[in-house]
Amino acid sequence: MSEREYVLTLSCPDSRGIVAAVANLMSDHGCNITESQQYGDHYTGRFFLRMQFVAEAGERGPADEDTLRAAFASLAGDFGRGENGSFVEWSLQARDVRPRMIVMVSKFGHCLNDLLYRQRSGLLDIDIAAVVSNHPDLEFLADSYGVDFHHLPITPRNKKEQEERLLELVDVYDVDLVVLARYMQVLSEQLCAKMSGRVINIHHSFLPSFKGARPYHQAHTRGVKLIGATAHYVTADLDEGPIIEQEVSRVDHTHSPEQLTAIGRDLESVALARAVNWHAQRRVLLNGSKTVIFD
Repeated sequence: MSEREYVLTLSCPDSRGIVAAVANLMSDHGCNITESQQYGDHYTGRFFLRMQFVAEAGERGPADEDTLRAAFASLAGDFGRGENGSFVEWSLQARDVRPRMIVMVSKFGHCLNDLLYRQRSGLLDIDIAAVVSNHPDLEFLADSYGVDFHHLPITPRNKKEQEERLLELVDVYDVDLVVLARYMQVLSEQLCAKMSGRVINIHHSFLPSFKGARPYHQAHTRGVKLIGATAHYVTADLDEGPIIEQEVSRVDHTHSPEQLTAIGRDLESVALARAVNWHAQRRVLLNGSKTVIFD
C-alpha cells in the first residue's frame, strides 16, 4: 500500500498552539491532512480535535503506524500542562480497519433489523460481529443476515454469570462497541465501568416522564405533542449517560397509541444508527457528562 488514511482524536486541557503543533508533526512525517475539526469548551477548559490525514509515500514509503504513534505520544505529553489539569486522551486509528460491534436485543427487533440492513447495504462503517439476546425470539433475524446469535437468558441468580459471558464474547469477537438495541435489561455497575465509553443505548425520550411498560400508550393518555428517541452512552446512572443523538417528531390528538408507537420506533432506529456510525467514525468525543460530535 503506497499510502494509508488515519483518524486522530484528541482531548486535553485547552492552550495555544495545539492545532499548529499537530499540523507540524503531520507535515514532518509526510502526512496530508484531509479533514480537521476542533472545539474549545470555554466552560470546561478542554480542547477537542478530530483530524483525518493520509500518510503519503515518500522515498522510504509512507510513515508507519508505530512511528506515528510514537511521535504523537511524545507530542501529546506537552498538551497536559495546562492550568486545568494534565488529563489527556488521544487515539490514532487506521480508517481501513473497520470496528466491530455486538448488538444486544430483547423482543423488539426494529432497531436490530435496521442496523443489519444498513450494514448489508454498506451504510454503516462498522461490522456486526454477533447478536446477543435474553430471549430466543430474534434468532431467525440474525440467521437471515448470517450473523452469529447467542441466547443468554437473564435471571436474578445468573445475571453476573451472563454478564461475564458477554465480556467473553467481547474478547472472542474482538469487539469495539456493544449496542443495546432495545435490550430490556439493566447492566450492572461493574459492567458499565468495564465497558465505559463502549456501550450505546437507545430509549424513547419520554424518560423519566413515562417509565415502565407501554410508554407510548402513557404518552397518548397525557396528550403529548412531541415524541422522540435518545441514543446515549451507558453509565451506572440509568438512562442518564452522555447523549450522542436525538430525533423528534411532532404529533397531535389524531394519533392513536399504535401510530405513536410506530413513529417512535422509526425515530429510535434513525437516532441509534446515526450514533453508531458517528462512534465508528471516531466523531464522538466524551466531554464529562456530555459529548462533542464532529459530524
